Amino acid sequence: MTETRADNVTWLTQEAYDRLKAELDHLSGPGRIEIAQKIEAAREEGDLRENGGYHAAKEEQGKIEARIVQLQSILENARVGEAPRTEGVVGPGMTVTVAFEGDDEEVTFLLASREESGAPIDVYSPKSPLGAAILGKKVGDKATYTLPNGRTMTVEILGATAYQGS
Repeated sequence: MTETRADNVTWLTQEAYDRLKAELDHLSGPGRIEIAQKIEAAREEGDLRENGGYHAAKEEQGKIEARIVQLQSILENARVGEAPRTEGVVGPGMTVTVAFEGDDEEVTFLLASREESGAPIDVYSPKSPLGAAILGKKVGDKATYTLPNGRTMTVEILGATAYQGS
């Protein structure tokens, strides 16, 4: 199955989009200038092989550059607004309740981009193993996915309703 452009869309609220855009603008402007100044100041301290401040600043620079690339990718593939939703069908922007096979406990979470932090309930990405397994499933369906340790887990979809916010 080939991935289409629509599969790669990240749905964001306007607030989340604005927050990520502001972070990108800061990191790619003032953030880069600040880290370059830290590196230059540490470089002036002498021998770079034994200069902890220099190496720490270079590592921080690498993290900043990686976050810039991540933010650019998210924002490039982002759509602001709400993902199309159908009651009873699991999709982005849905509050989903599942039961794990062999366990009486039910788990409810928001299926959305991890960038939608601040939601009052847990957020699972549609790209996570569980999120990908349940995407498009209907209430009553079961889905099996592989855990990071290689074991498989099966869940039953108990509910899928449009997320109403806090």
